[in-house]
Formats: sequence, structure tokens, C-alpha cells
Amino acid sequence: MKSGAVAGPRLNNNQLYKFSYTTEVLVDRARGSKEGSAGYKISSDVNVNLVWRDQSNKDDQLIQLAISNLRIEPVSPRSEKKNILHGSTTESILGKNKLAALTKPFLVHLKNGKAKAFYSYRSEPATVKNLKRGLASLLQVQLSTGKVVENDVSGRCTVEYKAVKGQVTRTKNLETCKTEEAGFTTHSKVLGVSRKSSSVTVFTLENGFIRSAEAEETHSLAVNARRSVAAKVLSRQSLKLVGTEAGPLEAAGKDAAVVVKSIDAKLAAVGIVAEKVKSECKGCPSLFEHWQAVKKQLEPESLSKTRAPRSFLALIQTIRKAPKDEILKVLRSASKTSLPQVVDAVTSSQTSESLDAMLEFLNFTDAKGLVLQERFLYACGFASHPNERMLQALLDISKGKIGSTDIKESVVIIMGALVHKLCQKGGCNLPIVEQVKKMILNAPDSTTVESEVQMYLLALKNSLLPEAIPIFTKYAESEVGAYNTIALTALQRYDVNLMTSEVKQTVNRVYHQNRRIYEKNVRAAAADVILNSNPTYMEVKNLLLSIGNLPHEMNKYMLSKIQDILRFQMPASKVLGQAMKDMISCNYNRFAKVGSSSAFSGFMAQSPDLTSTYSLDILYSGSGILRRSNMNIFGATNEAMLHGLQVAIEAQGLETLIAATPDEGEEDLESFAGMSALLFDIQLRPVTFFKGYSDLMSKMFSMTGDPINVVKGLILLSDHSEVIQLQSGLKASAEFQGGLAIDISGGMEISLWYRESKTSVNNRAALVVTGNVTVDMDFLRAGVEVSFDTEASLDFITTVQFSEYPFLVCLQMDKSTFPVSEYLTKYESLPSGKSVVSRKGRKTLVPGSEFPLHQENSNMCKRVFDSNW
Repeated sequence: MKSGAVAGPRLNNNQLYKFSYTTEVLVDRARGSKEGSAGYKISSDVNVNLVWRDQSNKDDQLIQLAISNLRIEPVSPRSEKKNILHGSTTESILGKNKLAALTKPFLVHLKNGKAKAFYSYRSEPATVKNLKRGLASLLQVQLSTGKVVENDVSGRCTVEYKAVKGQVTRTKNLETCKTEEAGFTTHSKVLGVSRKSSSVTVFTLENGFIRSAEAEETHSLAVNARRSVAAKVLSRQSLKLVGTEAGPLEAAGKDAAVVVKSIDAKLAAVGIVAEKVKSECKGCPSLFEHWQAVKKQLEPESLSKTRAPRSFLALIQTIRKAPKDEILKVLRSASKTSLPQVVDAVTSSQTSESLDAMLEFLNFTDAKGLVLQERFLYACGFASHPNERMLQALLDISKGKIGSTDIKESVVIIMGALVHKLCQKGGCNLPIVEQVKKMILNAPDSTTVESEVQMYLLALKNSLLPEAIPIFTKYAESEVGAYNTIALTALQRYDVNLMTSEVKQTVNRVYHQNRRIYEKNVRAAAADVILNSNPTYMEVKNLLLSIGNLPHEMNKYMLSKIQDILRFQMPASKVLGQAMKDMISCNYNRFAKVGSSSAFSGFMAQSPDLTSTYSLDILYSGSGILRRSNMNIFGATNEAMLHGLQVAIEAQGLETLIAATPDEGEEDLESFAGMSALLFDIQLRPVTFFKGYSDLMSKMFSMTGDPINVVKGLILLSDHSEVIQLQSGLKASAEFQGGLAIDISGGMEISLWYRESKTSVNNRAALVVTGNVTVDMDFLRAGVEVSFDTEASLDFITTVQFSEYPFLVCLQMDKSTFPVSEYLTKYESLPSGKSVVSRKGRKTLVPGSEFPLHQENSNMCKRVFDSNW
């Protein structure tokens, strides 16, 4: 800057500048108008005068500001009934002490247009000091164009100034602002919340000082998967010069700090950046009282209704403010049937108090507590913002005595999921994460117990550590079919760019059986990896050439898979199309294979915000008994993809039941049927229906067809909490949560009499997403809540009749008619309890349907049901 150039606004000595000042805050849905918004406006007169100036630098000034004639009113005209401030005075709203504190003069040390210090009284309430800081920040202005980092009430922010003839525009990049306020958010972008913010202040100057300052700041928050669930907060400030008159003379002194002390020894430099405000909830129920009010909604019979996740989300908010003893009191008083849901809520709260309460409440040495222990572990796995302490707790549990082997497996599998989430938010080098990484990376080779190797491989599958790829590559060629399947399905989850030539060579060797014979479902999993990893022309050509030389049903499965990729235009479709122009690899002899296995993908729902797809892959053995069924649901926004659900049912060694010959490589397999689920990118502990011939026979004669529960509970799907510091000094708190009540079960029936088998996967869910934006001044509160909810069910049933070959297979995938409701609530309240609430809602019905599968399936279903009839 040139010497002698004016850096910032300059006040004249012996002059009092009289301003009018208003600040208003509005909260509403994203597209709301001022008239319908909740909020309020604070107006006052402000007197500004110069107290001291450095004689060697005219831009080094100490300025006094005094607020008077304070008024608080609604943000827009209201009827008497809807105006909570009707009949109130400023003193009755604020209280005598706060009003006195707000009208007490305060000082700003301005040097070159920047606030070097802000002086007020330490004993003043934080809300009062913050309002004063909001006003003081309007005096901070740079008269030259440029980008700077500066401190004001919003924090330490990057700011851009544009100066044009007596007018300066200040644009603050709010994404860069650093404050003491801590928040958290869900790391999955599909389930997360996005915020758009802007802040612009326009200054006009006259005779070297500010004539007016008009500031406008907006923050909009929206749920990524449904952007109509959105709320905004709008803050405006207006400072206008009304006139000037003779004022006090400036004081003498060598520096600003000495002058401040001479004015009032109690004035202190308290910093221009806003301080935290502790909000106390007056008249709010205790956690135990809240629990008593909602406990009926958390009984198992309510889990398919939206009232369950709604109550769950509200309970989490109360638990987050509660001490450990109060949380334990609720856990110990809950009924046996509601207790698993309370465990879901307490664990999902993710506070140190709630974790301590859970660790004290659960006894992992007791095998009878399996249900509650597993619910605790799954809630840890689904945690929206886990910390290293949660991982440490699971590590300690795994090292201690555990009564149930199922729980021991779940602890390790979920530790893998926590490693992935902590690495996602930059915590991969934390000591505890390093310790667990080392343990799970070295563990598969340290044991020969099959169930333990599977457990560690599943933990690595959840961790998605790049270092685990060589381990999966090795186990993909193992002699144990279960290891092959886990390793290959894990490789599918990695970014395509991590699939090295070594990995691809291994997977191709498995599919083409270059070194040994593999089970069909292992080869099918290998084919999935090849086709999902940017396959080369030669890889695709070799796959096509293998069709015709595979076991019967696998021929049909591979054909169906390739047709599905072409029809659904998946990434591999282009290279597949090129390879199929070759008549040797693509001819009638290969593409006219009969069988019942299939692969099909389709759209479940499409909206501008979210596209949901499903895929169904089914592979049979040559005898007509199910070998593998795999159902997937994916959700994708413009930015990210989420593996919402995978339910895989596997069966093997059942040929003896119907005196059939096993397929090649499957002659010595033990009888087994089981189910594995992956939910919201988290692999859960697999469930076994039966294992071994004797177990199979006892289940055969006692099989009721009743489904076995795989996952049941309440999940905190999305979780976003932040405090938005407004330039006016006010604060807005934003809380967005999504809660899901889910019940997934699966079953398998075999009737030797009718030579028929039936597998079913039943999904029941209720979803609630709420977004709350509140401005709480402790003397006045205004807020908006946007929410939507839905209840849905999805059934997937496979019926196989194996009395003849090719056997008859019918696949059904049905969704019921389900309601979708959206709500908007606006509220304003006073500490006295006086409040105004307005609610709006709309409900739509989405008709049920049977999801389309291929035409061949429709023809087959007709034959199955005709023969049953």
C-alpha cells in the first residue's frame, strides 16, 4: 500500500456519528418467502465516536459504540394470535440484566480497517457479547481491492474486497471460516447433508467514514438423497448513518490499551471471534421422562411403522445430553422386548457417556446376552462418526473372555468397519487404528481354524484397506471354497484403479481353473470381479469362449450375466460388444444354452436426487438345488454410490437328498446352507441355516419355513450436527438425522414329497429423515423442521420344482404400496413457554408392484403356479 493511502474508515475527532441498526434472522424451508418465515428482528440506535488515535498512523483508532433504544419484533407482520411478542416490552423479553449489558458502551481497536481488538466486559452473557461483536464487525472494511484472511465474529475467514468509487463489496468465503464450534457429519455422501453458504456486505462511504453497510448471509442445508428435505437460515444486517453532531474529544495516551484502562478498568480485550453459547433447555423432560413417553413406540411390533425411527431419533438427542447414570437407569428399566431398541439408541448416540453406559451394562462373558451384544456391535458398525475410543473398546472386548463364538466373530468383523470409517476421516495413522490394522492384516495366516480365518477375512473386507488386496488375492486361490468366496467378493468392493495386473491374473486363473478345479459359485464370483474391473478385450473374449464348456447351469448363468451387462449398459458393455462381433466367441452353439440360472438388473426408483437399482443373480447346481442367490440394492446420487443391501444365500452338498449327482469339483462338499448380509456398506456376521448331514436331517423334519432373522433393529443412517455462526453474532444450530427401522429375514424350505424348494428374503423398513435449524438466543427461539418418512416392504421369493430337467424356477420380487409423507414445521417460543407453531404436511402413495425380471422368468412362473394349482 502506498504510504499516506487510506487503509480503512476514518472517524473525525470531536464528532458523534448517529446510526440506525437492524439485524434480522429468518429460518424456513429452502424455498420459503420472508412472509412465511419464522424469525425476529432486533433494531436499535447506535452512537459511534473516536476515543483515541495514534498520532503517527491515522488508521490506528480506538472507537466507542453505544447501543440504545433497543426493540425486538417479528421478522414480518403477524396477526396478534401468531405474534408471540405481542404485549411484550424489550425489557420483559431480554430481562433487566441483559438489556443493561447490551446498552453498555464497548470499544473496538481498528487498525488499517481491521479489528485489532474488541473490548467489552468479561462478566457479560455470551449472547450479549456476540451481538456486540456482530455490530463491531460491520466497521471492519478495507478500502482497496484484494483478498485477505481476517478475523471477525464469524471466525478466521478468507475475505475478498472489491472497491469501486465510494463503494466496497466484501464477500466472505464461509467454507474457510475457522471457529471453535465442533460438529460432525455422516461420511457417506449418499446419506449425508450438503450445505451452500454465501455472505456479502456492501459498504458505501462518505467523507472517509461508513455511510451505510448492508450485509446478507444465507446458509441452505439439504439431504443429498432427497433435496426437498431442505432448510435455510437467512441473516441480514443494516447499518445506516442518520446524522452527526458534536461529540467528545479524543483522549491522550501512548497506546490503545492504556486508554481503555483509563476509561474503565473492567473493560477487557475479549476477542472479536464469537464465543460458544451454552444453551440450557428450560422445562425439558429428563431422559427417563422422555423414555417413559416413547417406550411403546420402540416395542418390536412398532418397528415397521415410522413412529419407531421418529421416537428413536428424538431419544438419541436426549441421550446425547444425558449423564451415564441416567442412561443406565433407562437401560435397566426397559422391558425385555424394548431393550434391544434402547441399546440401538444408546450406542448410536456416540457420546463418551453413552459408550461407558453400554460397556458397564453389557456382560460379554455371558453367552445368553447374545442379542443385546450383537445389537451393540452392529450399532457401532453403523456409527455415523465413530472415534478411536469406540475402536479401543471393541479391541478390549476382543481380548477379554467372550461367552459366545458368534459375538467374538462380530466384534472382529465390526472392528474392520470402524477402521474403514476412521481412515475415511483421516485417522488411519492413529495408534489404535494402526494396532487393529496390524492385527487383522496378520491374523488370517496366524490360525488354521476355518471359522477364525473367515472372521479375519470378513474384517478385512469391511476395512477396505489397500494393504489387504494381496491377502485377498492369495486367498482367492485357496483350497477352501468359503475363503475363495469372501476374498473374491471383497476384491469387488475396491476401487477399480487398485486392481493390479497381478490381481487380475489371479482372478482369471480361478475362473478358468488353470491350477485346480473350483466350485461353481467361486467361479461365478471370479467372473463378477473380472467384468467389474475394466476388463480387457482378451479377458472378455476368453470369458465368452468358456461358455459351452462350463457345467450346465453355469453356462446359463454366464450367458444371462453378459446379456444383463449389455442390456443395462454397465461399464463392461462396450468391450463386450466389441468381443461379440467375433463369430468364434459369439455363436448359436454358445448362446443357445438351456438352464434356469439367471442374472438381472433393474431400476427400483429414479428421482433427480437418487437412483436406486437392484440386481438378482441366481446360480443352481445341475440337480436343480439352489447353489447361490445374490440380491443387491444400490443407491447413487450425482457424487457417490452406496451399497444399501446385499443378501446372499448359499447352499451346497444337498444332492444326496434327491439322489442326484453333484457337479464337478463339488463331490465332497459338506451339506450346508447359510445367509450373508451386507447393509449400508457394512458386512455383517453370516448366519447358518444348517451345517452337516445330521443337522440338515433334523432341520428337514422340523422345518416350518419360518424365516430366520438376519438383521433387526434401528439404525442411525445419517447424522449431521453443526453450529452456524452468523455475522450478526447470532448462532443457528442445524441437526439433520435419518433413522431406519429394519427387519430382514430369510428362509429356506425343501419338500422332498413335492420335490420343491423355496427360498425367501423378506425386507421390512420404516425410514424417517428430519432436519432442524434453530436460532436460540436464550431469550427467544425460532426454528424450522423439515422431514419426510416412509414405510416399505420388499419380498424376494424363489420357487424351484426339481421333479424334471430343466427344472422349473420362478423368481418373484414384490414391493408393497407405500406412503411417503413430507412435513414442514415452524416454531417460535419464549422462555416463559409462550409459543407459536405452524405445521404443514402432504402425503403421497407409491403404488406397489412386482419388479420386472426377464421374460423367461415370467413364462416359468406361469408354469410353476399352473402346476401347483
